[in-house]
Amino acid sequence: MEVRSGKTLIRTVLGDITTQTTEAIVNAANSGLLGGGGVDGAIHRAGGPQIMEECKEIRARQGGCPTGQAVITGGGRLKASYVIHTVGPVWSGGNRQEDELLRSAYWSSLALAREKGIRTISFPSISTGVYHFPVERAARIAVKTVLDFTGEHDFEEIRFVLFDQRTYRAFEEAIEEQMPA
Repeated sequence: MEVRSGKTLIRTVLGDITTQTTEAIVNAANSGLLGGGGVDGAIHRAGGPQIMEECKEIRARQGGCPTGQAVITGGGRLKASYVIHTVGPVWSGGNRQEDELLRSAYWSSLALAREKGIRTISFPSISTGVYHFPVERAARIAVKTVLDFTGEHDFEEIRFVLFDQRTYRAFEEAIEEQMPA
């Protein structure tokens, strides 16, 4: 699916985020920035040791990355020049500011990309894997956040790169719900 929000092309893609050709890809990282499973592990494996070395430098400088915030490294061996590492919330039933923290993870990533002059960016579905955030709810938050941000700032392209059909459908439905007719 492709839609426009202002001058920004927003796309949903069923696929592997590590193969994207956007200037930056977003990593659903943990706060320690030391790699993990899922998207995080895949990005570190595909990107090679340079990404981990830069993450260690960030850890030494600031002690990691708090939930809802973002940091940036080079892309190592990836096609993307940059990896924006953001920490989404662990789902705890919805009573621990999970919605706000997830929104902040997307917003912080977009703000950092804009600050660095990045014009194309790919996002995974943050927090919906091992952090168990409900997929449909996460998709609505992600799409609304991107639409809100692109209402104020233009990108060339923002992709949601989704690993499975269920998540892909959830993001397409969220876009259909939130895009003006």
